[in-house]
Amino acid sequence: MEKCENLSPETASFNYQLFYKVRERSLGRVLSKLKKFLSRDIEERLLASGFTDFKVSYIVFLGNLEENGITNNELAKRAGVTKQAMSKIVKLLEDGGYIYTVKDPKDSRSSQIFMNERGKQLMKTVFNCMQKIREKYDAIAGHEQVEQMADTMLLLVRELEKEENT
Repeated sequence: MEKCENLSPETASFNYQLFYKVRERSLGRVLSKLKKFLSRDIEERLLASGFTDFKVSYIVFLGNLEENGITNNELAKRAGVTKQAMSKIVKLLEDGGYIYTVKDPKDSRSSQIFMNERGKQLMKTVFNCMQKIREKYDAIAGHEQVEQMADTMLLLVRELEKEENT
């Protein structure tokens, strides 16, 4: 495959064939499409399981909750959103019956967020959905290739998080 620098503005003519090759293998494009397929698949399975009022994008918030509770600020930090955005999502999840909040006994200005039974049932359903999706991906690409992809993505995420925190 030709190198990306061949698409630089200094090149006399724009090479559409090269552009198409590069575009097809663009990590951003591939990850975006894979996320779209994954989200759609999870959403369809959740709807079929009776979770008609839940947005797939909220899974990341429930997935960051702790058994002993977590503050809005810590949850926002883990999820990579602002405190204000997290407060809105917490309200939506609480109204939907997925979580509940309790005033923090150590700091009356803060609350601890917990997953309730409906939230736990949702997360069990998500886990089962992910197993089915994984089986689908294994059937398409092979178990070892999907494992290698997951290992590579996990390595990238861990290293990029380290970079971000320095």
